[in-house]
Amino acid sequence: MMIKKIIFGLTGILLASCANDIDSTKTTANTESKTKNSEVFTPTQATLYTTAENTTLRLSNQGVSTFTEATQPLETDIAVFVNPNKSFQSFIGIGGAITDASAEVFAKLSADKQNELLNAYYSEDGINYNIIRTSIHSSDFGSESFTYIEEGDADLNTFSIEADRKFRIPMIKRATGLIGDDLMFYASPWSPPAFMKTNKNMLQGGKLLPEYNQNWANYYVKFIEAYEAEGIPVWGVTLQNEPMATQRWESCIYTAEEERDFLKNYLGPTFEKAGLGDKNIVVWDHNRDLISHRANVIFEDPEASKYAWGIGFHWYETWTGGDAKYDNLGSINESFPDKNLLFTEGCQEKFDATAYQRWSNAERYGNSMINDFNHGTVGWTDWNILLDHTGGPNHVQNFCFAPIHADTRTNELIYTPTYYYIGHFSKFIQPGAKRISTTTSRSTIESTSFQNPDGKIVTVVMNKTEAPIDYKLIVGTHEIKYKILPHAIQSLIY
Repeated sequence: MMIKKIIFGLTGILLASCANDIDSTKTTANTESKTKNSEVFTPTQATLYTTAENTTLRLSNQGVSTFTEATQPLETDIAVFVNPNKSFQSFIGIGGAITDASAEVFAKLSADKQNELLNAYYSEDGINYNIIRTSIHSSDFGSESFTYIEEGDADLNTFSIEADRKFRIPMIKRATGLIGDDLMFYASPWSPPAFMKTNKNMLQGGKLLPEYNQNWANYYVKFIEAYEAEGIPVWGVTLQNEPMATQRWESCIYTAEEERDFLKNYLGPTFEKAGLGDKNIVVWDHNRDLISHRANVIFEDPEASKYAWGIGFHWYETWTGGDAKYDNLGSINESFPDKNLLFTEGCQEKFDATAYQRWSNAERYGNSMINDFNHGTVGWTDWNILLDHTGGPNHVQNFCFAPIHADTRTNELIYTPTYYYIGHFSKFIQPGAKRISTTTSRSTIESTSFQNPDGKIVTVVMNKTEAPIDYKLIVGTHEIKYKILPHAIQSLIY
């Protein structure tokens, strides 16, 4: 792996840029652990990058350390154990959503700030995103609610993505131009048009009326064809954003059986008939709490399952007061090893302009990414990549945080700790990498590891405690001793 040092944007922070010259590959399903007896990985040196609270460290290169022969760890030692001989799922990438809100804010920035924002996310000098999600017509994040057709046009004769050409498509095109061959672009609907629903409203839930099943399936096809005519290759779609949430914004309810039957009888066959059988369909696209039931109902039906690439999920199940349900992901990974797990959305809710640098926001990301990957997830998609100084725009006042905010009054970009925490994964782990066995001896630190196609291993370690932690990184028969600062995250490349 080639490492070069650069000065990043206006932050003046030393980052590392990893050369990424791999070709984009078709995602494979999660695989069982395998032992590579014929290969012995012997690490020699590791480069350390750190982000830490109450310091100036932000994805900062802290130099190179040398491995020595490992000794038997004691019960009093804190250690991260990496076994390169045990590999699991293939990694497809990390990214975020270019929503109408993100694009509207982006359009208000000066040309130099627009370039800075795009490079911060999509270049190797930034954090190297390769995944983009967007909405099929409107979501709550944008100035208005809209569709691509005139109300009542069931035959879709008036279908047009002209509304997206003002802000959204130009921003997406600039991002995809920076990403190149590793691009993974997918889209999600929040609601069918009002006339197709039981409540005659795009907002406040409601269901798709059965007589419009085929028309709605045709709508996805129209979207894909229109975006690809713009030169934006579409990897796939999710069937419905948050299908069990009646929201005050665009939303639509599907039971597990209703989603199964729409996939089996309409969306899957319609894609095939339109020559779009190579497009990937992701089901559920909601929280981890009910995900197992949705997987069981859809994946146990062979005629529905054949159309599903995998299952998508969000992190908001904690709204009920419980902990994140990572174990449900592991259960799906074990039960349906031919299906993929994709994190499709997460953000910190309840925007507060005084809390841009709130560290717990970033640690929520680090905890989720480590545990989602360790339970079989192949890719990870943040929500809005950019919001303004109000946490919007949002046409129903559902204001939230993003990794980067723009104060459009001053033309300033505000980098939150979340941006750097995501970068500890997205900057160094390459599409096509394999997750490898990684465990810790204490609950005070969390860790995951991937081996890139060039053979280099990236181990991410996070400390959410108030104290610094001395630990050993033990890789096979070799080790390095490290210290991780309080409320810090590290990437080790070796």
